[in-house]
Amino acid sequence: MEALRLILRYVHLIGFALLLGGAIVQYVGGKLRINPPMLWGSVIMLATGIGLSAPLRDGDEPDPAKLVTKLVLAILIFVMVFFSRKRDVVNRGHFLATVGLTLVNAAVAVFWR
Repeated sequence: MEALRLILRYVHLIGFALLLGGAIVQYVGGKLRINPPMLWGSVIMLATGIGLSAPLRDGDEPDPAKLVTKLVLAILIFVMVFFSRKRDVVNRGHFLATVGLTLVNAAVAVFWR
């Protein structure tokens, strides 16, 4: 089970890299839109996050409040990306909020023990 948890964590980090990397590419390029890596990153993060929250460990379970917080953030990110994916240009505030929520989600994972 430990190997499965580590694989899920690794794929979860790949999803984070796709989402944040895709957003940085769009921001630097000047045209704010949702690109396919951002969409796939949000899907991967949500799916693997749900898998990581499953009780795969022996008594070393994360705090349920942390799991709910991360789930809500992941769902918000996915919804913001999914429903804006076909727009030619995304509102700057919406785009930056997506990036900000992604960074907050990572901060919750790292700093909430």
